[in-house]
Amino acid sequence: MNSAQSIAVFVVDDTPSMRDRLRELLDDIEDVEVVGDAGSVDDATAGILRTHPDCVLLDYQIQGGTGVDVLRAVRPQLPQIEFIVLTNHATDQHRRACLDAGARFFFDKSSEFGSIRTAIARSIRAACSRNRADPPHDRETNHVRCHRRS
Repeated sequence: MNSAQSIAVFVVDDTPSMRDRLRELLDDIEDVEVVGDAGSVDDATAGILRTHPDCVLLDYQIQGGTGVDVLRAVRPQLPQIEFIVLTNHATDQHRRACLDAGARFFFDKSSEFGSIRTAIARSIRAACSRNRADPPHDRETNHVRCHRRS
């Protein structure tokens, strides 16, 4: 997708086949473009800070730590990003830790995967509608950013 109005999404999962599945799911959402992916805490943090996506799909258990580690590293610097956590560790404790660290949504991959597409579309469109009036343009990636950079 090369739309100038695309919404930038970064995918984080330690399983390459799941990253591919998420990319396929995102390809079906109009005006969404995957701007990067990663499988570890360090790569995810660096990639998110480099690409400034509008939304991050974040697995809970990843190489080198958890999605909470990524949230804690990124949220203070880029609080406008919408984080959607996807996990097979869907306990109340995991859910609370992610939401407390700044995730907007938390889904169990095994039972709620079908809800993810709708949540992604709703989350990123809601986030983007807040600042579409004067979006800064990123010449490097040809995205109109939905959020103002600080």
